[in-house]
Amino acid sequence: MKKLLTMMLVFALLFTACNNPTPPQEEDPIKTFSFTDSVGREVELPENIERIAASGQLSQMYLFPLCPELLIGIANPWVEESLIYVPEEYRELPVLGQFYGTGTMNMEEVIKAAPQVIIDVGEAKKSIVEDMDEIMEQVNIPTIHIEASSSLSPEAFRTLGKLLKREEKAEELAVFIEETLNLVETTIQGREKKDVLYLLGNKGLQTLAETSFHAEALDLVANNVAVVEQVSFKGSGNEIDFEQILLWQPEVLFFAPDSIYEQIATDQTWQNLAAVKNGNYHYVPGLPYNWVTNPPSVNMYLGLLWLTDLLYPEQENFDFSSKAQEYYKIFYDYDLSLDELAALLNP
Repeated sequence: MKKLLTMMLVFALLFTACNNPTPPQEEDPIKTFSFTDSVGREVELPENIERIAASGQLSQMYLFPLCPELLIGIANPWVEESLIYVPEEYRELPVLGQFYGTGTMNMEEVIKAAPQVIIDVGEAKKSIVEDMDEIMEQVNIPTIHIEASSSLSPEAFRTLGKLLKREEKAEELAVFIEETLNLVETTIQGREKKDVLYLLGNKGLQTLAETSFHAEALDLVANNVAVVEQVSFKGSGNEIDFEQILLWQPEVLFFAPDSIYEQIATDQTWQNLAAVKNGNYHYVPGLPYNWVTNPPSVNMYLGLLWLTDLLYPEQENFDFSSKAQEYYKIFYDYDLSLDELAALLNP
């Protein structure tokens, strides 16, 4: 009898177990933390960030040297000539557009790419808080701003390195920038700054005015003669006329890529400028990005070295060729030869 009762109890337990399967275990929730960005916004972010998007070209230029493997898209299509500096695995990334500037950010593509965070790096515009909140509301993806300028870039890299767990690379980038700023400062210290003017546009009648965010590199190493009442903070600069250039009479002219540079030598109008007569006008190298500005991102540190060496050729603080090769290796992981450097300087 006892055996029968025992068997009946076993069958009952088995029946109960079969009809009450173990419920599936719930996945652990994604661990997050509260991050305070450069403008005081508290944003909840994943502890382990593996997919990021840049808000635009300027931000991308900070993020690409630091963590290209985390980027899920690019702001603008790669320029064909710049592909040599872009590893093959990143050449086919989807184009997401940019929030500022051309305002081409494709919110649908951003949502489809599913980044864990959108990162904006650069100038803290007056509307920055509202702008970052607007992106977050549209795509429901955490969006943060990291302020960066010529002097704040090392701190920006260190902040990004800690956030994205890339501290070692971030420190390498930050140290290069700090050393560059120190080199430039000590080189121009005590020297009379040259009067310079940066021109862009197919007529050469647009300029980056003094104090413009885009003219930061020029303002650091030279006397930017483009002093205007209402400074344009757009990359296209302020429109001027040739009479104004004659009044300013800069000692040295710089022409942006895709500007009127190639026509200057044969254009009689421009011969009225002493800088042109004396051959003191230069093409700004533009690969993979403009060395000086447009946008004013990490490219400006190469530009600062180039401008300083060009404007003050008697300086002996650094060898520009060596510093340029070091820059390309650290920022683009590219071994630039001296022949390639010469081609960049004289396209």
